[in-house]
Amino acid sequence: MNSEENLKKPGESKGSVPTCPRGNASALSHRPYLMAVVAPPSLALPQPPQNPTPKPRRRPPRDVASWTSAIARPAKQGDLPAAAAALSAMLSSPAAPVPNDVTLLTVLSACADSPSSPLARRLALSVHARVLKLFPSHLLLSTCLVRFYFASRLPHLALQLFDAMPVRSAVTYNTVISGLMRNGLVAAAFEVFDGMPAPDKVSWTALIDGCVKNGRHDEAIDCFRAMLLDGVEPDYVTLIAVISACAEVGALGLGMWVHRLVVRQGLERNVRIANSLIDMYARCGQVELARQVFSGMRKRTVVSWNSMIVGFAANGRCADAVEHFEAMRREGFKPDAVTFTGVLTACSHGGLTDEGLRYYDLMRAEYGIAARMEHYGCVVDLLGRSGQLEEAMRVVTTMPMRPNEVVLGALLAGCRMHGDVGMAEQLMQHLLELDPGGDANYVLLSNIYAAVGKWDGAGKVRSLMKARGLRKRPGYSAVEIDGDVHEFVSGDRSHPQAEEISQMLGLLMHEMAGHDYDHVIDCLDGG
Repeated sequence: MNSEENLKKPGESKGSVPTCPRGNASALSHRPYLMAVVAPPSLALPQPPQNPTPKPRRRPPRDVASWTSAIARPAKQGDLPAAAAALSAMLSSPAAPVPNDVTLLTVLSACADSPSSPLARRLALSVHARVLKLFPSHLLLSTCLVRFYFASRLPHLALQLFDAMPVRSAVTYNTVISGLMRNGLVAAAFEVFDGMPAPDKVSWTALIDGCVKNGRHDEAIDCFRAMLLDGVEPDYVTLIAVISACAEVGALGLGMWVHRLVVRQGLERNVRIANSLIDMYARCGQVELARQVFSGMRKRTVVSWNSMIVGFAANGRCADAVEHFEAMRREGFKPDAVTFTGVLTACSHGGLTDEGLRYYDLMRAEYGIAARMEHYGCVVDLLGRSGQLEEAMRVVTTMPMRPNEVVLGALLAGCRMHGDVGMAEQLMQHLLELDPGGDANYVLLSNIYAAVGKWDGAGKVRSLMKARGLRKRPGYSAVEIDGDVHEFVSGDRSHPQAEEISQMLGLLMHEMAGHDYDHVIDCLDGG
C-alpha cells in the first residue's frame, strides 16, 4: 500500500476528499499546511475582494411623481441648474411620462425664488410655453408665473397674464398687489386692490406694507384706518408696517394707540413688534418709552440692542448709548455694523473723541467689521467737531471708496464750526461734482463766509445758487392732532384750515397782549 492509500480512512473510495466534521473548521485553521493540501479552491475560506465590484447605478425613475421628486430636491436647495438638468432629463427620456402640473409648478417656484439667476428667465419662459400647451387655464400655474415675472422686474408681462386669467383667487390678487408694490407701481396696486371682490387680511397688509416701503407713509396710515373700518383684524405683520409708518411721520399718538392694540391682542412678546416699538418711540423723541419696551422684553436680539443704542444717540443720550453698547457686549451679543454706527454717532455728538476712535479700532481689530461709508462719516464728523480737521481730511483722502456728499458734508460742517475757509472751499469743489443740486452745501459754505466776515464770498455763493436755479429748501414744523400730522412752513397758507388757524393765532395774541408777562417771568424765575 502506498503512502496515499495510507492517508485514506476506512470506507473512503480512492480519490475522494477527506471532509471535516461541521463545526471543526477551526481545527484546520491551526494547521495551514493541511488547508493548503486538502482543501481545494472551491472549499477555501472566503476572502474579501481586492477590488469590490461597483454597485449598479439606480435606474432612472419611471413615474411622474419620482421625476418630480428628483426635480424638487435641488429646487428646494436653491440649485436651479440641477433642477433644470433633472427636468431636461425627464423631457429627453423616451420612457419618461409627460410632466404634470405639479412638476411645472415646482420648476416655476424655483425660478421665482432665484430671479437673478441667468438660467431663471430662459427656463421660466420655456415652462410658460409648455403651460400654455398643456394647462392653459391652470390657476396655480398662472399665479406662479405672475409671481415670477414680478420677481424678475417684468411687471408688464405679469399684468398681461393677470388680465388674461379667466379665474382669479385671493392669492392671485395678493400676489399682484405685492408684486406691483415691489416694482414701485403704487397706483396700479391700488387699482388692483379696488377691483378685488373681497380683500382679506393679507391684501390689506400687502397694501400697507407696500406704501411704507415706497415712502407713502401717510397713505399707509390711511389704509390702516380703512382696514379697521372694514372690520378686518390686523396681524403682527400689519402692525409692524403701521408702527414703521408712525415712526417715519412722527405720529406718536397713533403709535401709542397701536401699542395698546398690540397688548390687547397679546402680541407684546413678539420680538419683531417690540423692536419696531422701540424704534418708533425713539424716533418720536420718547426714548424713555422705548427703554420701557426694551426692559420688558424677555428675549432680545441684536436688532433690539441696536434700536436702543441708535435711539439714545439720535436723542442726545450719548452716555446711555455707550452704556448699552457695553452692556450688550457683557451679555454675549456680537455687535454688527449698525451697532458701531450707533455708538460712533453717540461719541461724535457727545464730544467723546478718544472713546469714539477706540470703538472704531475695536470694530475693525476685534470684530473684523470692514468700515463702511457711514462709519467713515461718523469718524470724520467726530474729528471735525473736535477741531482735528487735518486728521479728518486724512481719513477722507485714504478711504478705500470715493467719499459721498454725507462724508464731505460732515467735514464741511467742521470747517464752519472752526472757521477754516480754505479747506471749506477745497471741499466745495468735490461736493459740486457729487451733488450739484444739493442746496444745503451751498448754504453751509455761504454761512462759513459770513461767519468770518467774507461777505463777498457769501454773495458769490448765493449768486451761484440763483444761476443754477437752486433755492434753499425751507424747514417745516409738524404737529400731531388726533392721530393726524400737520406740517407747516414759514408763511404757508396752503393748509386747508389756514384761515381758522390764523384767526386762532390772532385771538391768542389779543389775549396775551392783556397780560403782564414781565410779572409772569419773574414768578417763573422765583422772584
